[in-house]
Amino acid sequence: MLRRAALVGVAVAIAGCTAATDIAPTPGATTGASTELRLMTHSSFAISAEVLSEFETQHGVRISVLDSGDAGSMVNQAILARDVPLADVMFGVDNTFLSRALEADIFVAHRSPALEQVPAELRLDAQDRVTPIDYGDVCLNYDRAAFEAVEAPPPQTLEDLADPRYRSLLVVQNPATSSPGLAFLLATVAHFGEAGDYSWRDYWADLRTNDVLVTSDWNDAYYGQFSGGSGEGERPIVVSYASSPAAEVVFAETQPAEAPTGVVADGCFRQVEFAGVLRGARDERLAQAFIDFMLSERFQADIPLNMFVFPANSSVELPELFAAHAAVIVAPVEIDPLEIGTERERWIEEWTDVVLR
Repeated sequence: MLRRAALVGVAVAIAGCTAATDIAPTPGATTGASTELRLMTHSSFAISAEVLSEFETQHGVRISVLDSGDAGSMVNQAILARDVPLADVMFGVDNTFLSRALEADIFVAHRSPALEQVPAELRLDAQDRVTPIDYGDVCLNYDRAAFEAVEAPPPQTLEDLADPRYRSLLVVQNPATSSPGLAFLLATVAHFGEAGDYSWRDYWADLRTNDVLVTSDWNDAYYGQFSGGSGEGERPIVVSYASSPAAEVVFAETQPAEAPTGVVADGCFRQVEFAGVLRGARDERLAQAFIDFMLSERFQADIPLNMFVFPANSSVELPELFAAHAAVIVAPVEIDPLEIGTERERWIEEWTDVVLR
């Protein structure tokens, strides 16, 4: 999942907001040989320090977090270091890069007992080399006040964005450099298809004609170009997350009854984030114990108000503010990770030809 931002940059500084749950140490979980667990993750990883401290105390270890940039960069680093792994556990590889990681054989299988609490649709690897930890939906967000001021309706569908009424209103991220940008491209591929009278390429050609603005990353798109919420720009439509409105409420100086941003529920792409034990981990049993801990109610309940995504463990109750303001996408767009792995680079290259050249 991140690679995904959704206001996570602010959330990194926030402590946990949920009640503690007792967690019993996993019998025989560690060999006792390791005093450090190395966690390789993306820059948007954010979990309360006291939650991580519980695992450290239970197992007599220190968790060392290796910030590895975005998800794509992280996977590439792990593949290059396969013979001498940089860490014991990787968290944050999502379904847009999953096939690359699995093909490189960088993980060893581990089936967590808590996996039974994870919906089947999130469990994308039948061999359990990776474990679903969270998920989020990349969606169009819009500035409520901007559309109220002009008395025009916000877009309801992807097709609306090609309408001249929405000219010069949309900002997206480059799929070659941005995880949500790639997710939005995948959503358009799934929605419009590869062939026929109107393919995804035709759609992007129309967006270009309609003066779509492309930025390199989520931060620039959301904070720099988007007019809604925390944004300081002039464009009232941006590619972000279904949970971004919840973050706007949580971090507002005075919490509003309604989020200043809304979500377009059409064409949302579901990102699932996974964790896995890296092949060659210094203490494989300790790494497995951490995967189990990540699926525990204690860890899972800390996810929504820190990383602003949904926990994979379906038994976990969502925090009230998150549940009230994060949009629930009933029918997200999905593409098989194997197809993404096969076609991703071609789709990005063709998108670049249509939109940027």
